[in-house]
Amino acid sequence: MVVKSIKEKSSSFFLYFCSKGFKKPASPQQGTKGNAVSLEQKQPGGWKAMPFILGNETFERFATIGLLSNFMVYLMKKFNMDQVSASNVLNIWSGVSNFAPLIGAFISDAYVGRFATIAVASVASFLGMLTITLTAWIPQLQPPQCPAEQQLHGHCISPSKAQLGVLLTGLGLLSIGTGGIRPCSIPFGIDQFDPTTEEGAKGINSFFNWYYTTFTLVILLTLTLVVYIQDSVSWVLGLGIPTLLMAASIVLFLIGTRIYVHVKPQGSIFSSIAQVFVAAYNKRHLRLPAEGQEFGVFYDPPLKEYVLSKLPLTYQFRFLNKAAITTKNDLEDDGSPKKWWLCSIQDVEEVKCLIRIIPIWASGIISFTAMAQQGTFTLSQALKMNRHLGPKFQIPAGSISVISMLTIGIFLPVYDRIMVPSLRKITKHEGGITLLQRIGIGNFFSILAMVAAGVFEQKRRNSATLHPGAAPISVFWLSPQLILMGFCEAFNVLGQIEFFNKQFPEHMRSIANSLIFCSFAGSSYLSSIVVNVVHHVTGGHGHPDWLTNDINAGRLDYFYYILAAMSAFNFLYFLYVAHRYRYKGQVRIEPKSEPDVELSSM
Repeated sequence: MVVKSIKEKSSSFFLYFCSKGFKKPASPQQGTKGNAVSLEQKQPGGWKAMPFILGNETFERFATIGLLSNFMVYLMKKFNMDQVSASNVLNIWSGVSNFAPLIGAFISDAYVGRFATIAVASVASFLGMLTITLTAWIPQLQPPQCPAEQQLHGHCISPSKAQLGVLLTGLGLLSIGTGGIRPCSIPFGIDQFDPTTEEGAKGINSFFNWYYTTFTLVILLTLTLVVYIQDSVSWVLGLGIPTLLMAASIVLFLIGTRIYVHVKPQGSIFSSIAQVFVAAYNKRHLRLPAEGQEFGVFYDPPLKEYVLSKLPLTYQFRFLNKAAITTKNDLEDDGSPKKWWLCSIQDVEEVKCLIRIIPIWASGIISFTAMAQQGTFTLSQALKMNRHLGPKFQIPAGSISVISMLTIGIFLPVYDRIMVPSLRKITKHEGGITLLQRIGIGNFFSILAMVAAGVFEQKRRNSATLHPGAAPISVFWLSPQLILMGFCEAFNVLGQIEFFNKQFPEHMRSIANSLIFCSFAGSSYLSSIVVNVVHHVTGGHGHPDWLTNDINAGRLDYFYYILAAMSAFNFLYFLYVAHRYRYKGQVRIEPKSEPDVELSSM
């Protein structure tokens, strides 16, 4: 028996924006049954509610992206941190912020609902931005200013514990805000439309267009205008503008309270996952039935309203099947299963989907570690290079990552409209290549990006040390590594998003998209570990470490080569796990003597 996977018609452009930290919601058809009752109880808010919802999300992203894109420069210039310490703060904060939406989604789905979660999170984001802005405004909240020459040799006064405490408090509040707003904003927007009507379905599609259009504008404005104001005008103004906009978004959001449709919490998928493992453990002493004698042994009720496709019983991870074995003590008087003692076949197979995907997901962490350097050491390189365009204008270091964005924006339409149709004629595959092949190509580009970064850093360093009196080389020498990193994102990040969404059951896609958040979080922590190990192990005997504050005296190129070697090993690991993976649509019920997941190439 072959279960056909449901095809998703999501463009790469749509997926790209998902990759920057947004969850892709269920399609209108998926919400029809689960939300119909709630929506019928009240006239949907529709487009009347959109200015409040879109404004809230737009300003939240404006605040966090505007801070993240140039935050390492802020830490080095205003808090006198060396680049290793600044990189650690940035990586740890980024990791916490990317794990937070997983917690926020659970709290929202299981307990308080989306409106309350967004409202509380918005206040937290505002308080976080206000705190960060105050560190730039009030001199007592930052260490004394340090001349560039002293900062280069590490002779500056470090921030006090109190000053660091205020800074970290602001970052923590921002992470709370991120954890509440990101996983709830799109679903809350969809709640405002009735998906059972043609008008509601059209409204949802238009909502997506407006949602990602505003996000594109936020990206462009923060990487150009906001970063320029922070770098060249005033940090107080550059941080204060997003803070004021965040305050305005809270007022807008609360004004629309009576307009919104409020869907009650329907429980979290995480509890059902835990129940499968607990039930399987509780019944660990039971024996599984012989092949062909499963009928009547396993609990297989009708599907729940929000589940669209039934998964077959498989023999991979057989120990979990025990969770679905029915015994005389497993049912309540009304016929419902006892919690933590009995699960349905569907529940068990959904957990198996998650387990199968974990090895593929793990490969993304190291690949994303290479991507994480765009916001840390790439900025350190840019600060040492010639960033002038003409005699008067200087490109802010934080804006250099626009090159990666432009690469993605130019490449994706070419890939969708030209490359995919051409490849489809050759491979006969709907996407031109399989999703695992796409992820693999992205992993390979991460290797090339780090090799290129090492090569061009060596060129930059040699130019600075061999010709100390000469003008520094152009910042556009960073273009090759940023272009390659753009290709890595276009293939790897987008491939993972589509892969997770297609290989998970439809109603578990919130988890699927949460895995992307977790991948970025894991890569941030791994990057911090590698940076600290390299910083403490290298150097000595009169030589500075590779990541010393003066990158002209260090060996940042060696650090990039280490990341390239890690990416190469990760690529081999990915090839192994991808070879053993079988797509959900090809999972079969086989006899015990034969594995239900056949080994196949990508």
